[in-house]
Amino acid sequence: MPKKGRHASSDGNRVRWGRVRGLPRRPTEAAAQSSGPMACSEAAVQALSGGFVLAGVAYLLAQTRQSSPYGRYVDPPERVRTVPARAAWFLQELPSFLVPVALMWSSRGPPSGLGPRLLAGTFCLHYFQRTFIYSLLTKGRPYPLRIVLYAAIFCSMNGFFQGYYMLYCARYDEAWASDIRLVIGLILFFLGMAINVHSDYVLRSLREPGEVTYKIPKGGLFEYVSGANFFGEIVEWSGYAIATWSLPGLSFALFTVCSIGPRAYHHHRFYQEKFEDYPRSRKALVPFIF
Repeated sequence: MPKKGRHASSDGNRVRWGRVRGLPRRPTEAAAQSSGPMACSEAAVQALSGGFVLAGVAYLLAQTRQSSPYGRYVDPPERVRTVPARAAWFLQELPSFLVPVALMWSSRGPPSGLGPRLLAGTFCLHYFQRTFIYSLLTKGRPYPLRIVLYAAIFCSMNGFFQGYYMLYCARYDEAWASDIRLVIGLILFFLGMAINVHSDYVLRSLREPGEVTYKIPKGGLFEYVSGANFFGEIVEWSGYAIATWSLPGLSFALFTVCSIGPRAYHHHRFYQEKFEDYPRSRKALVPFIF
């Protein structure tokens, strides 16, 4: 991200981020007025963003040795405590929806404006779909309890982080609505979400009720990659990072790449080893590339 110039406002309590030369119509950001414990802390935002990136890299390195032990990679499943797939997805994804919604409802600081609330709403839209729609439709295997707990903790932290930044730190000027970063970012976000939702539908359609066998997915982006659902989610959060033009958005997008990118690769190898007729032209994650 380009470095930001700043100057103090006349009231001495608020910091405004000014535009940078060469970047017209840049979103302006301001710390929320110091009206309580939820005032914006630039140091906290930078520290948490760095923490997300480091955690993502660590997770990536861990998955080079072994895929995360859930789904098809739990062996044998009877040796670990598990949670039914629908309950697992509901419980672990719910905090990412509830926490930012609660922050929006309870916010007592200065109005954050339409821009931050719209972008916080796009974040909540994804997790509304994952919590209240996807979780009720999934036909996956039971999840290890510890994985559900870890995921719920992460979703709670990330839901708070993204909501906190949008509601208490981010500000966008009037030109924001026509900024190319917002336009491109939202297009990518909704395109990625559509790919993700359709790919989940394709995977569900492969199984009859109660069936847990694996089959070759076909249709949509599965004609090009083994991890079409993962590709869609990476596109989605990359779009969110561009639309928000923020360190929290960027750090979450990078964490997403590091966490589910390797899983797409492991799925690709699984299909190649299990099915002799698996399409050789199909890539793991990125069409025609990887």
